[in-house]
Parts: sequence; structure tokens; C-alpha cells
Amino acid sequence: MRILACDGIHADGLTLFKEAGYTVDVSEPIKDPQVLADKLADYDVILVRSATLVGADALAKAAKLKVIGRAGAGVDTIDVDAATARGIAVMNAPDGNTLAAAEHAISLLFALARHIPRADAGMKAGEWPKNGLTGFELEGKKLGVIGLGRIGATVARKAAGIGMEVAAYDPFLPASAAGRMSVPMKSLDELLAWADIITLHIPRTKETTNLIGEAQMRAMKKGSYLINAARGGLIDEEALLRLLDEGHLAGAALDTFVTEPLQKESPLRNNAKLILTPHLGASTSEAQQAVSTILARQIIDFLKTGAVAGCVNLPPLTAEAAREVGPWMPLMTALGKLSARLVPAPTQLQITYAGRTEALDTRPLSRLLVAALLGSASGRVTPVNALHEAAARGLQVSETLGGDGDGFDRLLRIRVEGEAGVREIEATLHRGPRVVRLDGVELDFDPGAHILLMRNEDRPGVIGLVGSHLGAAGINIINFSLGAKGDGQAVAAITVDREVSEQQLVGLRTIPGIVALAMV
Repeated sequence: MRILACDGIHADGLTLFKEAGYTVDVSEPIKDPQVLADKLADYDVILVRSATLVGADALAKAAKLKVIGRAGAGVDTIDVDAATARGIAVMNAPDGNTLAAAEHAISLLFALARHIPRADAGMKAGEWPKNGLTGFELEGKKLGVIGLGRIGATVARKAAGIGMEVAAYDPFLPASAAGRMSVPMKSLDELLAWADIITLHIPRTKETTNLIGEAQMRAMKKGSYLINAARGGLIDEEALLRLLDEGHLAGAALDTFVTEPLQKESPLRNNAKLILTPHLGASTSEAQQAVSTILARQIIDFLKTGAVAGCVNLPPLTAEAAREVGPWMPLMTALGKLSARLVPAPTQLQITYAGRTEALDTRPLSRLLVAALLGSASGRVTPVNALHEAAARGLQVSETLGGDGDGFDRLLRIRVEGEAGVREIEATLHRGPRVVRLDGVELDFDPGAHILLMRNEDRPGVIGLVGSHLGAAGINIINFSLGAKGDGQAVAAITVDREVSEQQLVGLRTIPGIVALAMV
């Protein structure tokens, strides 16, 4: 397993990968998408911060890539949709830099209140710049927090601790949850009109890009302040400069920008009312150590056990839950492949988890089955993009939990429908991965083995001739499971020690009484 670590990932995280037996290559930021695409052809995992952009072009040759890891909170530098379409997990470490990012926002708040950057610059220029630098006290002032996630909530708590009055707006928080928050919630319009200072702590999405445009800034109090230490593009930078020049806003502090690094000629650099820092929100030694180790543990657990944490395009799965579903995973893959052989172009798939299912997280299992079912058709299908691929190929997937386990602790029922007809499989982990019923006929075989599936006339001599043909070809029968259909025919699942060639299958089909025979 090879790991490519770009953008200065902290050494502690890389050490965890090495201790897990992985090969780690360290690289400076890779800015050219074509260079990155060529690199990724050889790697299973790439780790980035904010300098290396992992776009769709960069993933064009990433046939081996399993995980893109972002050592930080945001994933706006990663094309998550493109990664998902290619079956690549995208992971981040949102908790590792919470304190660092929140403290940086608070530091910008103090810097604005007391004009610290201008005072420092004047002193170093040989001046005594007291005139024009009268500040204001934060205690009693109203702070409006946009985004009450981990970082925003920490900012709110710290601001309340210094005596500020705090209220919030969160575009992602359901109204039912907002009622349980300790911070008073307002609409965006209400918050803008109420606050003395606005600080942003939300991700950049299509919906939040330019969330604070000219109209929103004009809705703020005259003489108020604006802070963005979250993501570039949340604020309309051109409008911000206009409102500062007009005096409607008294000042602003930006740690993030639409284009990073900020261009040398950017007019933002020349505005005396602006405090600018070069995306330092997560730049503490503690935060970089934390995000690297958190991310490394998440990725290692994912690759070794199937546990899913901090993944933006897979449902979460704890290590404990992963241990619970782990024994089922080989069965799901085998059943998916078996289903694909039975119904080559499926249009409907129904999965039923019967028996005792209360402790079983079925989401990764269903995704795994769908991935195996579609994987033999074309392209790369993994649990990450399985449901996306199913929808694209016109496969309707449904899932049911509960019901009678028919004497088994847990029983899996699969119904696959397509142009070739309808096939039904029932399987369990009793005595290992087993199919216990096929199309209503009781059988007993391991779907992960070499299986010769036969339908024959239910009369003497047929099975003996099949055994003789296989023996003559040097193929050993490991297990023979036979079930009568009740219509004069029987179904047999013959487990053999190796693949039976098409030429040998043709010979077997000439045996009198054979109705159908295929390797599955």
C-alpha cells in the first residue's frame, strides 16, 4: 500500500502509516493537474492540506486510488463528486483543528477591536501612532456567529466568556435542533441587523458562495465589523471593499480568500481597514499534529477493518460496528458476483436482512453487494460509488430490515430481477458463508467457491455421469448439494476445486438429462 503525502503533512501521522506497514512518499504541493494525475496512477492514498488541488482531471489515471485524505476540516480543494464517481473515499479530520481555528477567529476579533496590526506597523516604522487608533471594548458587544458547528460553537463559547452577547444563524441546522442550542438562533437578516461584529464559520458550497454579498453587508449596522476565518468565497470581496471605502463597515478581517495564495496585486492588500492573514486558522503545531494523526488512524482503520470515520462520501461506521459487519463482507461480495452471473443486466435488487438485525449496520453491506453486482459490467465500482452507479445504470435498489429468519439467527434474502428473469438467493453465516436456498430450492454451498450450477431431469444416472466427466477432466468435486424442484427437475450446486473451462462445460451439457449448466 503506497501513500503520497503532499503539502507538509505532520510527521506523526506519517509515522502511523509506516508502523502499519505502508510505504509513504512525501511531496511538495503539486499544482499541475497533469503531473498529479501521473503521480496518482501509482498510489492507493493521497494526503493533502489546502495547497494541492485534487480535481477531476487529477483523478483521470487513479485506478488504484482508494482514499483522498484532507488533513483539516474543509474538502473544497477536492472534487468530491468526481472522487465518488470513481469509487474513491474522501476523508477529513474536522475535529483536529477546531480549537486552533476558533482561537484565530478570536484573535482577529481582538486585532480589529484594538487596531493591533496598524499600531505594530507604525511603531516599527519609527512612529508613535496613537492618533486614529482608538479602539473599542468587546465586553457587551453583540457577536453574530454564522455557522454553529464545532468551530462556530467554540467561538461562541469563548466570546461569551469575555462578556460578549452572542447569537447565531446556521443554514445547515434544522429548526428542531436550533431550539436545543444554548446560543440564541436568529434568521440571517435578523442577525445581520442585530450584530456589531459578524464572524463566519461555515463550509463553502454552491449555496454559501457569496452568502455575504453587497445586500447583506448593507443590511449590517453602520460601523460594524466582519470576520471570515472559514473559507474563501463566502464574502463578495469586491463588495466588501466598496462598503469599507464608503464607511458603512468600519473594518474586516480575512484569513481566507477566493484565490489562494492571494494575488500580489489584489486590492485587498491596500485597504487600511482590512486585516489579512494567510489562511492561518489551522496553523498551530498542536492542530497540525492532531489532524495528521486523526486522519491517519481513520484511513488505516478503513483500509484494514472497513471502519468509516470522517468520510464525506460514505456513511459512518464505528470500529465496533465494523467488527460486527466484517464477517458478512466476503459473503456480500460473493453474493453480488453470483447475482451478476444469474442476472447479467439487473434492473431491480431487493435486499432483506431477516432475523436478529438490531445490531447490524446494513449500509456498508448493501453497498458492498451492489458494488460486486455491478463491478463485472464496466468501470470501477466500489462501495463509495455503488449506489451512484446503480442509479446511473437504471438499477433500483431497495432494502428491508427484520422479519422471520426461518430458523437462522440472521438470514439474508436477495431478489434480483432483469431481462433474464427473477432469481432469489437466501444466505447466512451459519457454518461460514453459505447459500441455503436458491429460487426456493434448499441447497448448501459457499458462494465464494468455484460453483458449477446445474439443472437436470430428476432421474437416476445423471449425477453419476456428471461426476465421471469431471473426474476424467481432472476436476475434483469438493461438495455436492442437490435439491428437488418438485416439477420433475432438480437443481445442484457442485463445488469443484478449480474453474471449469467453457470447452469442458460444452461436453457436460451433452450428458442426457442436463437442462442447464454453468459456472457461477
